[in-house]
Amino acid sequence: MRFFSLRQTSQAVVLSMGLMTALTLSVSAQAATVNAAKAQATTTQKNSVARLTPANSTDGIIALVNENAILKSDLVAAIAQTQARAKAAGEPIANSAQLQSEVLNALILRELQLSLIKRVGLNPDEAAINKRLEQIAKAEGLSSIAALQQRLDSAQSGSYATLRAQLIEDTAIQALQQRQITNRVRISEQDIDAFLASPEAKRLNQSEYQTVHVRVPYIDDYSRLSEAQRNDALKVAQNLRTRLLVPNVDVAEAIVASQGNYPIPLQGGDMGFHKAAALPTELSSEITKLEVGAVSAPLITPEGIDIIKLANKKASDTMLVPQWNTSHILVKVDELQTDALAEQKINDLYSQLRNGADFASLASTYSDDPGSAGRGGDLDWVGEDQMIGPFETMMKNTAVGDYSAPFKTQFGWHILKVEGKRQQDVSDEYRRTMARQALYQRLAPQAKEDWLQELRAGAYIQVLG
Repeated sequence: MRFFSLRQTSQAVVLSMGLMTALTLSVSAQAATVNAAKAQATTTQKNSVARLTPANSTDGIIALVNENAILKSDLVAAIAQTQARAKAAGEPIANSAQLQSEVLNALILRELQLSLIKRVGLNPDEAAINKRLEQIAKAEGLSSIAALQQRLDSAQSGSYATLRAQLIEDTAIQALQQRQITNRVRISEQDIDAFLASPEAKRLNQSEYQTVHVRVPYIDDYSRLSEAQRNDALKVAQNLRTRLLVPNVDVAEAIVASQGNYPIPLQGGDMGFHKAAALPTELSSEITKLEVGAVSAPLITPEGIDIIKLANKKASDTMLVPQWNTSHILVKVDELQTDALAEQKINDLYSQLRNGADFASLASTYSDDPGSAGRGGDLDWVGEDQMIGPFETMMKNTAVGDYSAPFKTQFGWHILKVEGKRQQDVSDEYRRTMARQALYQRLAPQAKEDWLQELRAGAYIQVLG
């Protein structure tokens, strides 16, 4: 039995940091088709295919996917959602035959994945669903899920239930994809060694960088800017870069002085210290190349022109983390042993400890954890975030050489003993974990595409219309 609550490392998580990152809440799988649709909507359209709109669509079946059906109304709604997202991103797309084909394909793939979820019995994680709803509520300026529900349902009855159902489906699909992709992506120790020897691995070092990051936003979407407007933004960025090159510059004053008559306020400032690995790759690549006091050339992005200065750097080749040498006794709660009986048993063992019994002997004889009982309950050295919450809290609050009072977790009742505590350098382990994560990011998209193609190839699909 394992008691670890391990952090997932196979999917990259870019931490929010000022201007430099953003959290995206996905509430519809159709969003994945936007980029492909925008690219293909500019090509020659097949005029022979009718375009579905609310005006000309009489509801009926548009596609059969195994034993399930996709309705015309489903497709019309999905197209409208895709267009709305594209418009919000500043790149509207027409309701073309190509868009209709792309969105229908996304609906078919979604239906296939939801059917597989039902067959394998993937259940939603309520805590994860509630966390996403809390994030949405916060993004809307609301203080709670209840406030979000009230706002949505007051606008249209049933909207909150629809959103929650959508999030449940999305979460299940993400879990299914995670399982499938993890099974397909194979990363060897040799692959990790090769990555760590590459220039890209520089961003995995433990140095901390204090950066000044300022953006000159565009006054309109980049594609609609005139040459004069682009030049105006570039002049402001160049002026700002010149001011930031001055040693010990007051960043706030430099931003105000560079603003001039530019109509959009400059964004950003001193971002403090952070590790390169916590930043998007394109930014960390720039920062790790800079000497302290140096300023990057203007970086042109779709959102604006970025200027980055490396104000300071804390070099470090070590990553020290606290670890506890921990043993425990577990009395499980299951179909063979009720909670009351388990509690009675753990209290009896606790009484024996208080009367001088040997912890290791009791663990070997009575612990229900087969992984540690044979070692006298020894769990070896345990770090932060490796154990479930109640266990870690009790471990941190138990003095070295002492044992805890009985406490309960989802696995049953425990008594733990802390044999020792140390600061351990895990830099190499950390770098290898981050390298594995970076390699996974590189390989996962193709693995996902291959799996979806296989899923579709093995299904009965008939498009009607």
